[in-house]
Amino acid sequence: MSLIQELMNQAATGSLLNPISFKRFTPTEIRESIQTLVATEQIDLANALGDAGLSLYPHSEDILAITGLLAIMKQDWSMGVELLTELKTLQGENTQPFTYVMLVRALRCNLDPAQAYSVVNEGLTFYPDHAELQAESLDLEGFSDAMMVSESAH
Repeated sequence: MSLIQELMNQAATGSLLNPISFKRFTPTEIRESIQTLVATEQIDLANALGDAGLSLYPHSEDILAITGLLAIMKQDWSMGVELLTELKTLQGENTQPFTYVMLVRALRCNLDPAQAYSVVNEGLTFYPDHAELQAESLDLEGFSDAMMVSESAH
């Protein structure tokens, strides 16, 4: 039985998701199943599976990446920051540009522009030509300039 079939069976019976029943699936299989659920607009099931995946594999790059994106979709900025920061820590110098971009956006939405600026600059040290990181940096510089103008007006 596939992971999505098992998830649907548990949901159909009205039973709470039991993370242990998903233990036989790899983090990659869980991530792919979450992606399928999101693509088919079954967001509640995707979130439930993400929670189960996190409880089973709290240090999996696959699980941290997909649950970080789910948190951003829910506009749970602090959770998105937490998960994507953990992912960036695990990946170290191998952190992908997309991770930096999503973390910067989550930090901005979580009203932490100083940390967002720090993260975007870190990303630009590894990917100086990455267009989205450059755009985020410019946006943050514009935000910083606007804040300085606002503060000097008071």
